[in-house]
Parts: sequence; C-alpha cells; structure tokens
Amino acid sequence: MQKLLSFSVAKSAKILGRLSSRLHSTRGRPSAPLGSRILTKNDDIFKYNMWDHVQWTEEEEENARQKAKENSSTQIPLKEQGKFDVEACEYWDKFYKMHQEKFFKDRKWLFLEFPELLPCGTKGQNTNGRLGDQQASHPQPTGSTTDTKTTHHHRNTDPPNHQGAAPEKNEAPTQTHTFPGQQSSFRILEVGCGVGNSVFPILSSIKESDAYLYCCDFSPCAIRLVKDHPDYSDSMCHAFVHDICEEMASFPFPPESLDVILAVFVLSSIHPERTQGIVKRLSTYLKHGGIFLFRDYGRYDFSQLRFKKGRCLSENFYTRGDGTCVYFFTKGEVHDLFSSAGLEEIQNLEDRRLQVNRGKKVAMHRVWMQSKYRKL
Repeated sequence: MQKLLSFSVAKSAKILGRLSSRLHSTRGRPSAPLGSRILTKNDDIFKYNMWDHVQWTEEEEENARQKAKENSSTQIPLKEQGKFDVEACEYWDKFYKMHQEKFFKDRKWLFLEFPELLPCGTKGQNTNGRLGDQQASHPQPTGSTTDTKTTHHHRNTDPPNHQGAAPEKNEAPTQTHTFPGQQSSFRILEVGCGVGNSVFPILSSIKESDAYLYCCDFSPCAIRLVKDHPDYSDSMCHAFVHDICEEMASFPFPPESLDVILAVFVLSSIHPERTQGIVKRLSTYLKHGGIFLFRDYGRYDFSQLRFKKGRCLSENFYTRGDGTCVYFFTKGEVHDLFSSAGLEEIQNLEDRRLQVNRGKKVAMHRVWMQSKYRKL
C-alpha cells in the first residue's frame, strides 16, 4: 500500500512539474487557439520550424504594404481575367491529376482548433499536430461543380448575384423525401474538400458516433480520389461534385439540416465578388445554432508578398502560374462576410506566425485568418 501511495504521489508530482514547465515556457498561454510556441529575444529562431503569435514591427508592416503595392501595380487586363473564373474547375482538375493526393498533408491540427467538428461526448483523434506545420504553399480549391450526374467544366459567366438563391425553407433537396445521412443526429459539410485532407481525420474521429460527413469539390478528379481512399465509407460520408459558385446548384440535403460547415483555404480561391453570396447560400443549410468554421489566407502573408508583377487580378487577388487563384483577407473583411450573412461571431482571429526554413536559414512571416460564426 505504501509503495502504491508513493508511486501515486511521484506520478502526480511529475505531471504537475510538466504542467508548470509548460505554462512557464508559454507565459501562461493555453495550447489553443493558434499554438503556444512563443519566440523571445533569447530564443534561437532556427530551433523550431514555426513560432506562434508573432508581433510585427512598424517597419515590417510598412515593408509588407509596399511589397503588396508593388506587385499589384500591374494587373492582368480585364479581357484576360475571365478565364480564371470561368475555367477554374479545369485548372484545379489539372492540379489534382498532376499531384494526386501527394501535395497536401492531412490536417492533424483540425480538432485542436475546431473541436466543434465533433459531436458532444466524442473523443477526437491525436491533436498534437501543430497547426502551422500542416500548412502548404497552396490553398485548397473551391467547392465544386454540378450534381452527381453531370459535370460542368465552365461556370456561369453572368455577374454574381450577391443575394444568393436561398432555397425555400421546405424545399426538398431531391425528388425523393430521403437523403444521405438523414438518420444521423449530427451532420457536417466540408466545402472544397480536395482529396480529403480534412475528410479522413474527421471520419477517423466520428466513426464511433452518430455523425455524418458530406464533402464536395468541383474537381471530379479530387472527388474520385476521395472515394477511392481505403478509409472512405458510404455509411459515414457522402462525397459529391459541386460548385459552390453555382447559385442554382442543389445539395443532397435540405436547408437547416447541418450542424457544422467547414471551409479551409476555400473562399480565398474564389473571386472576392462571389464570396458574400456563397456564404449566404451556405448559411441557409445550417441549423439554428449551427457553426460555420473558416480558415484561410490573411493580408500580407508571405505567399502574397512573393508574387511577381503581372500576376494580380484585382486588389489583393492574384493568379498563380497554374491558373489557380488566391485572395488575402483582413479580419474586418471576414467579419463583414459572415455577419452580413446573419451569423454571430464566436471567434475571429488573425494568426501571425514565423515559419522557418532551418536548412536555408530563412524566416517567413505567415498570416492566416481563423474564424467561427454561429447561425442565430
């Protein structure tokens, strides 16, 4: 008995020691949101590949503004810009045909930052993956074309309707009265799912629950790769081709049926004049009290500043060499985007980090936006 007591005391002391050390090393910051690896003046900047909550100096802010001003001074002529919107599906489909599932890493940080993805009482998978370490230099593509029968490779060229085409409250999503996941009590939609870098971590965590996941992308190649994955299961997931820019495109579920919508590096790849209508339309599918989770590129991120002249489409909106596009948000823009859709702010953060290439001894300022909004 005495040995057991001694072991228990020693174990407790060890745990408390670890906690005290962790709190001391992070200045009392919690591990979430947005990490707790804080760079101090005494730290070796090249000790880790990512530092959290990095504050910029006034000089760094001004340099970033000047670089963005310089690389956007020459814009692609208007008559040449339309193809990047109209043919967006083709550009992303070529991207996935080339890279398959090898370009992006699975988002192991997902549940640390977005625990709302899990139904109450569900234990998430390993959340030790660091958020910044999982980022790629490319965003995820926009959500995706058509219904499940026909694939359209060109978008409607009509000017975007910012009011959206919200479905009627009692409108059925299909000709029948049933829909995939109807029996589940907790439903998630990921738009712009790509090849499943969020899908499969989520499926791994909800398989013992009553949750159901919908995921869409407008790249037929991406959806095919998701369905061919060994962990894909129709009993827990419905993957479908769909373009969230198409106002009249229907979803395989009715309005007000979703608990969570997830959009990670999706809205940035869409023309900024379209995003308000998209958020409004998607929000009609949330239950009252449902959550919209958002993570994307922030203004003056390193990836914005490294664009060369001649790649800018409009202010803070660029196209890459492969034809895919990216917009860089501000905190205020994100708030307006979701609050204008009638959603209530839970979280709206600017995530500033210092990413380090220890081999080349190069440090890069990264800026991402992370937000959570609730439907009232």
